[in-house]
Amino acid sequence: MSTVLPSGEQETLAPLERLEALCDPGTLDVIRSEVMSGQMGDKARAGDGVIGGAGLVEGRPVFCYAQDAGYVGGSLGLAHADTIVRVLELADRARAPVVGFVGSGGARMQEGVNALGGYARIFRRTVGLSGLVPQISIISGLSAGGGAYSPALTDWIVMTEGASMFLTGPSVVKEALGEDVTAEQLGGYKVHEKNGVAHFSSRSDRDAALLARDLLGYLPSHRDLPAPVLPTQAPGAENPAAHVPVDPRKVYDVRSVISGLADGGELLEVAPGWARNLVTAFVRIDGRTVGVIANQPRYLGGVLDAASSEKGARFVHQCDNFRIPMLVLVDTPGFMPGSKQESEGVIRHGATLVHAFAKATVPRITVILRKAFGGAFITMNSKDLGADYVFAWPQAEIGVMGAKPAVGIIHRRELAASDDPEVTRQELAALYSQNHLRPTVAAAHGAIDELIEPSQTRSRVAWALRTMERAA
Repeated sequence: MSTVLPSGEQETLAPLERLEALCDPGTLDVIRSEVMSGQMGDKARAGDGVIGGAGLVEGRPVFCYAQDAGYVGGSLGLAHADTIVRVLELADRARAPVVGFVGSGGARMQEGVNALGGYARIFRRTVGLSGLVPQISIISGLSAGGGAYSPALTDWIVMTEGASMFLTGPSVVKEALGEDVTAEQLGGYKVHEKNGVAHFSSRSDRDAALLARDLLGYLPSHRDLPAPVLPTQAPGAENPAAHVPVDPRKVYDVRSVISGLADGGELLEVAPGWARNLVTAFVRIDGRTVGVIANQPRYLGGVLDAASSEKGARFVHQCDNFRIPMLVLVDTPGFMPGSKQESEGVIRHGATLVHAFAKATVPRITVILRKAFGGAFITMNSKDLGADYVFAWPQAEIGVMGAKPAVGIIHRRELAASDDPEVTRQELAALYSQNHLRPTVAAAHGAIDELIEPSQTRSRVAWALRTMERAA
């Protein structure tokens, strides 16, 4: 039975209601539950704290389960684990996605090693399905220990605003470290949307179920099946560069460019609160799903760093796993310099993004919007890294580094001897830019396939994707 919370908070749904909110009306069939009779009529009740189900989302099969925090805190025992494992087994056989509503205090202490073994079986099944069918976890309450590990093994995590997840709870933290912290401070959605654990957040259980439906709409049911194709819609803008300043030092929101390319101007951004200098999102172009990876000049000037490299690599792997073509929008001055980044392992994280792009087998299209310098030019799906097509806007700059720093290194003696070093620097920088950074230079060397006007971007990207689809 759903509950309307005070102070304007969103309603909390009962486990069965969560599954009904996820599935098309009238399509949910319950697996391994008890049917109870009462004043509210016949209703399903979680068998040992969890309800499993099978239904349809937009007419396509989906398997699902919802834990019941009202039954021994949603803790996992042997029978509870059997239900979730059964749902995962059926999803494997049916080649269908899995959505789990998670709210569990972890392993049931009264069942000891059997409870731990139950989690191990769930982990094994979840990993076995990884990259084969989409797996989505919706954190709809407090999730601790194995209740946090299990979602982390799935592809996408949605957290409701009242949920929290952590390996060790506030009482253990207090006992071990003497630190007073609330569940929200320790592992609420605001914590996990910033560290990349949660990919989406929603105000309520119902909103989370609707978001999961939207996400499934972009994805194939199985990696060997195509994603749904919808009727083509006009893009969000005729000119995707309408909000892009000509001055490469001025910032803008790259999502305006993405919206200007996407059907209906719509995008589903993944992990928007984490590593905000890189945008990852699903869109449709000509009705077909495309994964977008884009530098975000609005934050840190669009530089790549350790966190954005990790974020990008994860998204690239997901797109490749589910055969979703990728569009890469480049506007970056390079990798973030400094001792902090080096100590955070930017080399290792940057290499994971290079590895992800180099290993990907799906069609990959790159568009250089304003600038692409140094190792970041290579990392952001360059032609030699395996991009199928690379386009560039006419004002783009491409090279080892920007003109001014390059001149400072190459012409340091001339600058030192000049009567007016700043004027000399500007003159030499203009000459260097013309001879080395213009996209025509990169095109002459084969690094760029075609220079295109911004207004042509959607049509050229759609054409490139069609050619690669035919080739596949």
